[in-house]
Amino acid sequence: MKILALDSSGLVASAAYLVDGVMVAEYTVNDKLTHSQTLLPMLDVMRKQVGFELAELDAIAAAMGPGSFTGLRIGAATVKGLGLALDKPVIPVPSVDGLAFQLYGAHGIICPIMDARRNQVYTGFYRFEHGKFTVIKEQCAQSMQDTLDQLTDFEDTVIFLGDGVPVHKEAISKQMGDKAFFAPDFAGRQRAGAVGALAGIYYQQGKFVTADDFEPEYLRKSQAEREREERLKHEETNI
Repeated sequence: MKILALDSSGLVASAAYLVDGVMVAEYTVNDKLTHSQTLLPMLDVMRKQVGFELAELDAIAAAMGPGSFTGLRIGAATVKGLGLALDKPVIPVPSVDGLAFQLYGAHGIICPIMDARRNQVYTGFYRFEHGKFTVIKEQCAQSMQDTLDQLTDFEDTVIFLGDGVPVHKEAISKQMGDKAFFAPDFAGRQRAGAVGALAGIYYQQGKFVTADDFEPEYLRKSQAEREREERLKHEETNI
């Protein structure tokens, strides 16, 4: 099975090409350019380097969110455009699931945390049981404190990863003590290779949609929407 995987849910832009679960190529960039400037050029370079045709693909995998609102919109537009033009199914992979899958085979609970600002995080709880990737708590948006409180109910050690770690590391260490471990930085950012590998599993489980039906999952309103609501509420209060 040939899968093209894209992840633009965070600061990193990443594309990967997998054949029968084997990653043939991956192109990941972490710079200040917008995903609209990087994603398609990266895909084109990777395609030419490896020598595959888009028409050969069986499916397109995409990190569906949560994450950067702008990045998700760019990624969704790219995926829908490719899927519709090529008439290929899309395999939506929750962004937090993709992050957790990077620590394949790790012991204990895996807790990705993506910084959502205002002391909020996008997170979920995962573990590998007998080699099987298991979702304990589906991805959600909640406070970091709620996340830590929920994790204290488990006896297992917890591995944290994601761009929220530098922001909340002190609070995590204070509450979790020696139960908390932190993945190295190279494993803490989005990678399309992990999205593509997990997408192969989800495809076998029937978790795919048409390109027309694919939509990103934001979990929260954008900052612009929240600020607009707060401004309107303030204006109504002062009428």
